[in-house]
Amino acid sequence: MAYRGVELLPSPSPEDGGEECLLLVHIRKVVGRVTYRTCDECAEGVVTDVVLDEPFRGCGLGTRALSHLRSQYPDVIWRTTLDNRLTRDLLRRMRIPKADVGGNCSHLRSAVVAPAGS
Repeated sequence: MAYRGVELLPSPSPEDGGEECLLLVHIRKVVGRVTYRTCDECAEGVVTDVVLDEPFRGCGLGTRALSHLRSQYPDVIWRTTLDNRLTRDLLRRMRIPKADVGGNCSHLRSAVVAPAGS
């Protein structure tokens, strides 16, 4: 019942850095959050954080949230910077691989290697 009663609402990330959040709200209370960033230029997305309150773990809500992101960004290839016990299985089930160094998209990685103006 709680699974269906949870709304998925997009929001800017509270931490500045070009990230966005997908808030999971149940009866006017935030019970989870997926933090991510996307790049329109190279069609890559990176999941940087997944947080779910204890009563909402194991009921498929994480899967629902990540599936929602995939439906909102159908042409984006998703990766993750996460490697903790609580999210590892979820990301493996959703077939979201680890991101390369720094979790930046490919054009940002090449800009770091060869800075502009050189």
